[in-house]
Amino acid sequence: MNPIARDLADPARNGIASIAAIEIDALNVAANAASLQVLPVDLRACQSKTGLLKRLARALRTPAEQGRNWDALADQLRDLGWLHEAGGYVLMFTHASALRARDPSSLTILLEILEDASRFWKARGIPFRAVFTLPDSALRVPGNSSDPR
Repeated sequence: MNPIARDLADPARNGIASIAAIEIDALNVAANAASLQVLPVDLRACQSKTGLLKRLARALRTPAEQGRNWDALADQLRDLGWLHEAGGYVLMFTHASALRARDPSSLTILLEILEDASRFWKARGIPFRAVFTLPDSALRVPGNSSDPR
């Protein structure tokens, strides 16, 4: 089993991770076995902050009255109270290469927000992982503690 899938339920391992696309099914099985809610975020052809925030709002099923900006996203990722109760959360980002190529600063900001959300949930003992089908090197945030595992 993929080490990321094996460690999903451990809040001490919260953070940002990278997997191969062929490992998605195994990760979903592991998340379901651990009673974690998987929130798929398909970024196919996403090339901007606006597109990214729209796709995240759809994936997170955020209430319509909530904002669609970086601050709102940070708040939403520390709440998630509108989702059905789960033992934790896995955000599964696929097809992020277009965003990485066209708007790398938005990807960097997203990674920082995800890292902050991971720490928030870790302090509460709740598993929270953001998993990307991008190489580890694409997920490192300069000056942050991001270390994909």
